Amino acid sequence: MTEREKLALLEELFELEEGELTPEMLLEEIDSYDSMSRLSLIVMMEDEFGAKLDGADIKTLKTIGDILNRMEK
Repeated sequence: MTEREKLALLEELFELEEGELTPEMLLEEIDSYDSMSRLSLIVMMEDEFGAKLDGADIKTLKTIGDILNRMEK
């Protein structure tokens, strides 16, 4: 899966328009990055990438790039 495809998944998850996210974007700058989207991220990461995240893992994520890096593991 390409980076653009991964970004598109995240844009859909965070209910953003296509092309809004960049790897450098801080999660705290995304209005829709809330507790519900965090839970959805946990489910999506496991379903799509087999990556298990928990609350402690989520707290370490600061940028979209951090999420992209976890998708590769």
